[in-house]
Amino acid sequence: MTFGIFLAVVRVLVRYSSVMDACGLTVPPSRFRLAMARMANRPIPESRAPRILRLRPTRTGLVLRVKLRPGQDAFDFSAASDRLRHSYGMQNVTTREIRSGVVELRMTGYDVLKRVQMPALAAAEVMKVPVAMREDGEVYYRDYRQSPHALNVGATQSGKSVYQRNLVAGLATQDVALVGIDCKQGVELAPLARRFTALADNPDTAAELLDALVEHMVDVYQLIRREQRLSADIPDAEITADIWDLPDHLRPTPIVLLVDEVAELALFATKEEEKRRDRIITALVRLAQLGRAAGIYLEICGQRFGSELGKGITMLRAQLTGRTAHRVNDETSANMAFGDIAPDAVLATIQIRTDRPGTAVAGDSSGGWIRIRTPHLTLRRAVNLCNAQAHRTPDIPALDAFRPALPSLVKVPAPAAETAPALA
Repeated sequence: MTFGIFLAVVRVLVRYSSVMDACGLTVPPSRFRLAMARMANRPIPESRAPRILRLRPTRTGLVLRVKLRPGQDAFDFSAASDRLRHSYGMQNVTTREIRSGVVELRMTGYDVLKRVQMPALAAAEVMKVPVAMREDGEVYYRDYRQSPHALNVGATQSGKSVYQRNLVAGLATQDVALVGIDCKQGVELAPLARRFTALADNPDTAAELLDALVEHMVDVYQLIRREQRLSADIPDAEITADIWDLPDHLRPTPIVLLVDEVAELALFATKEEEKRRDRIITALVRLAQLGRAAGIYLEICGQRFGSELGKGITMLRAQLTGRTAHRVNDETSANMAFGDIAPDAVLATIQIRTDRPGTAVAGDSSGGWIRIRTPHLTLRRAVNLCNAQAHRTPDIPALDAFRPALPSLVKVPAPAAETAPALA
């Protein structure tokens, strides 16, 4: 921050015009300038580079905002991002369009994903928690108000569970009810159970828990219907269609449902298990389609999430707006996450290295995507965070039957200090 930023700013400003020209990001002089040069018998004006609007240093590099010249497009800068990276000697250059005619170049001076360090000022908001670092140096937030439901896929040892652990730790500090389904006998979510309102560790309990969530969703919709305030003297902004427009004393507690391994809910071997499977998938689809307005949000995790899991799976996947893919073992698994929304992200997903667990590609239904990496959070630290926030665990009457039974915490006495023998 003392010398590197200063040298980077000087290098960018000195090389700016020549780099823009070498990367094909300049425009020829206008006809007016050419006519004036002929009339004044002067040399032909040079091509013009985009005008710099702002150059701002950050903790990871520089942010350059430029004004496009007539005839230029934001795609020209995204296509030349790799050439700009080599020309300026940066680790990474990403571009995005701010508004019509303005493009922002975010340059990072080092590999921010090699050793993830979350900034101390990454404060969480309501239903919005920081969970990872982006490759452009920004913090990646999981925003449930913007993307209510999400899919998280990844192979074994890819960092999928650590991502979920960071998500639980971030949500633990908010007034939200956590509901978990962990069919691996609860080995992933049971240690964090003091912060969970409901927890299921087998498919039979999961089916009953999902039915209870659907009934709770119906009750919430009845509450919204009663409090919509559709009278003529109520302003349009106060008419509500979801829980967030309700008064504070009437607003139900939002619920985040975390499913650790969705394939365990969809597989079956007998006729009875097939009926249970259809019941579970139907409930998940209903929650994904209708749960957003009732304050119910889904976080579905799994190693694979494709049509081979049976009917209803693709319908469920279509409702999952957010997509996060860690390292996968084959291209088909990457296609399950991004093939229908961002084909370019499929190639980035299969290129994730095995020696960087926690690295993932995050995208949404709009087609945008970016590489992220989750900081390593040990299970012991996550347990301590959840235990410290156990008082925030809300009571939901519809889910009381699934409240995890927990032993009381026992304080371990500190070892007595050894006294030195008295001198004779």
